[in-house]
Amino acid sequence: MKELKIDFSDFWPGFIKDNNYFFNLLSLKYNVTIDNNPDVLFFSSYGDSYLNYKCSRIFYSAENERADFSACDLALTFDHVYNNRHFRLPLYVLHIDRANNLSELTSELSKEKALEVWNSKKKFCCMVVSNGNAKERIHFFNDISSFRQVDSGGRFMNNVGGPVKDKLEFIKDYKFVISYENSVYSGYTTEKILEPYFVNSIPIYWGNPEINKDFNPSTFINASQFNTNAEVLDLMTQIENDCELAISYLCPPKIEDVSEKNYFQKDKVLSFIEKGIGLKHPVASSVFLSFKHQAKRKCRSIEFYFIKYTVGHFR
Repeated sequence: MKELKIDFSDFWPGFIKDNNYFFNLLSLKYNVTIDNNPDVLFFSSYGDSYLNYKCSRIFYSAENERADFSACDLALTFDHVYNNRHFRLPLYVLHIDRANNLSELTSELSKEKALEVWNSKKKFCCMVVSNGNAKERIHFFNDISSFRQVDSGGRFMNNVGGPVKDKLEFIKDYKFVISYENSVYSGYTTEKILEPYFVNSIPIYWGNPEINKDFNPSTFINASQFNTNAEVLDLMTQIENDCELAISYLCPPKIEDVSEKNYFQKDKVLSFIEKGIGLKHPVASSVFLSFKHQAKRKCRSIEFYFIKYTVGHFR
């Protein structure tokens, strides 16, 4: 195998450099090593350490933000962008790859198994979130909670005695799981709708207006299609009291037309990433662009200094 040095910067806390989607994918074809002088850098949106690297840069984002193509050679995000330097790779794909359960998500669940699973769920609805800035989600939680008990197992609005240690283990006992994204944007689909599927619960989804392109619309409740939260609660109650209706949500494949979704074809993802290997003139080598982003970093530093030492002094 050919040698390939890579590195990662500005990813989320807990990210493991030598055991992740990109490292493992490239390892199918290359002898991959982590090196601080890499051939290719993968970077995300939680910092600006990528500015220290002059090699080819590949941007990956799990957040609702656009790729800056003056800072990267290639980008992989959730966005529906028609650009030969961009590849759509939603965050939930990485979760499916880690769980290695795509075959389960693309298969039908038997009526017998669906009924067994549904009858084993003794609790009504829950959510597990830490971000308190998603107003639509908070709204829904408060509205539904005024009529029925909704358990919150995350750090935000926790009402079960503290944050749960294992999210999937917690939500598996619930018929419905609030699966609202932090924000709404076309194509922006995270793991939130996926996790209820892992435990055969029904997601109450809000977010990506094109969610039907990613997941089978007959397997979740799309809250954005209702006029009020009360209407959503009415449907949830109907499903709760009608086993046939419930299993009609549980039985169908959660993901359809996999062959038409390039992001599930590892050979296509790998081919795209390889476009960023061995570039003679990566964007980081541009004097103008390098100056532009170094200036951005300097502005951030000045702003931070002002807030910390000047504003704080007069508080």
